[in-house]
Amino acid sequence: MIEILNASEIERMRRAGRAAARTLAFVGAELRPGMSTAEIDRLVREDTARRGGRPSQLGYQGFPAAVCTSRNDVVCHGIPSAEERLEVGDIVNIDVTTEVDGYHGDTSAMFVIGEASEPARRLVEVARRCRDAGIAVIRDGARLGDIGAAIRGLAEREGVSVVTELGGHGIGRKMHGDPHVPHVGRRGTGPRLRAGMALTVEPMLNLGGAAVRFLDDEWTVMTADRSLSAQWEHTVLVTRDGHEIMTLPE
Repeated sequence: MIEILNASEIERMRRAGRAAARTLAFVGAELRPGMSTAEIDRLVREDTARRGGRPSQLGYQGFPAAVCTSRNDVVCHGIPSAEERLEVGDIVNIDVTTEVDGYHGDTSAMFVIGEASEPARRLVEVARRCRDAGIAVIRDGARLGDIGAAIRGLAEREGVSVVTELGGHGIGRKMHGDPHVPHVGRRGTGPRLRAGMALTVEPMLNLGGAAVRFLDDEWTVMTADRSLSAQWEHTVLVTRDGHEIMTLPE
């Protein structure tokens, strides 16, 4: 059942979204070559606590960390590790979800470590544009398939692949809820969006093929062909006259 938020709940979502966005911006400013992804996890835990929140991902279905750190050919759900260190030329997705007062804000961004290759930088930028294209069609009365159609159309024009096995999700009192938000779709199909719904738009774009593989840790998802992958994410509220992005950085 898709949750419809009331005015009080929407304000709580705003607070959670702001907290997540601020933590993501703080951590992003600290990234540097040689930093371990375990250090990123420590920074997320500390900054989330300073803002009066709780890392939603920590312990979720057994996930062992407070943040997902997905480098290069890792599509999503990368587990932080003391052995994994950022290197010049890496692209890395940092995925932060914060619970404040029982509601969740979920956001991620790509960061380029030092000087990356032109294809890597271009993929990062196309992925951001695809997220924004999906968000742009959200409004009361639109169809869920409109989001995926906008994302896939732009990705195909830019010559990159959209991961189809994973998608966005409803969010509110639960970090993950209905509806599943596919990042490919047909315009005019799927359930209607209604004011008060909150969902994530988080397309995963691969430089090579769309196929992925799941590692034995049961979390990490990688590109099947080891090509680079990039992802950006916002939590978005459907409103009567359009939408509100709840995880905008300041």
